[in-house]
Amino acid sequence: MSEENNEVGGLIGRESTVVPGRFGDPFAIDDEHVLMSRGDASAAPNRPLILSLHGWGANEEDAEDLVQMIAPFNDYVAPRGPYTLQKPRGTYIPGAYSWFHDNIVSGDDMDYDVYAAAKAVDDWVASHVPAERDVVPIGFSQGGTIAVHLLRLNPERYRAAVSFSGYLAPGRVPGTAPADDRLTELDRPVYYCYGKNESVVPKYELYACAAWLEEHTWLNTKSYRGLDHAVSLDEFNDVRDWLITNAIASGVM
Repeated sequence: MSEENNEVGGLIGRESTVVPGRFGDPFAIDDEHVLMSRGDASAAPNRPLILSLHGWGANEEDAEDLVQMIAPFNDYVAPRGPYTLQKPRGTYIPGAYSWFHDNIVSGDDMDYDVYAAAKAVDDWVASHVPAERDVVPIGFSQGGTIAVHLLRLNPERYRAAVSFSGYLAPGRVPGTAPADDRLTELDRPVYYCYGKNESVVPKYELYACAAWLEEHTWLNTKSYRGLDHAVSLDEFNDVRDWLITNAIASGVM
């Protein structure tokens, strides 16, 4: 670990110049900002619970919309990221939240922030979801990055994962991706998709993520013609079919 990290203690890195705080600052999910499906997410207990995670500048309502497009008959939870985004003069942007201290983080900064977010989500699942209930994280962009990293943190707890336009933490900082070896043995199903016209996440990050997932999971990946950093109906249809094929979602009530 870096000398700075040893001084701060724990898996915490340098100060961010975008969102106030240090990369890797630990946090807890705020229960007041977790949307749940009917019956406190217990109306369909025999189907996996979908854990839906939003991206940069979005919120739990966007994550709710995402899961309703691909698994409308599953229970779901959609938490809010901890950081409220601000305009340059320091005024908050209503409804705009983040899981990380920057839109696209890289290197050690990414390791610290992705670990902190995945740890917070995993802790929330441990304290709110019965241990016998299957959980499938899905997410867009930052949310997709966290969905995959939950498998790198606690792969036994998660049945599968879906990442829309996510990217991958490099795992260079010791302790930030502790379960990579176990994940390979479990062969968890993952669907990873992105647009061929992606302009936010660098193309090499997309390809590196797909290559890593190919080695560590049971991967289904697809890129979509004409799509930028967004989601599409074609993606929704393909992911819905994949969820049904893997007995995660159902096509009927």
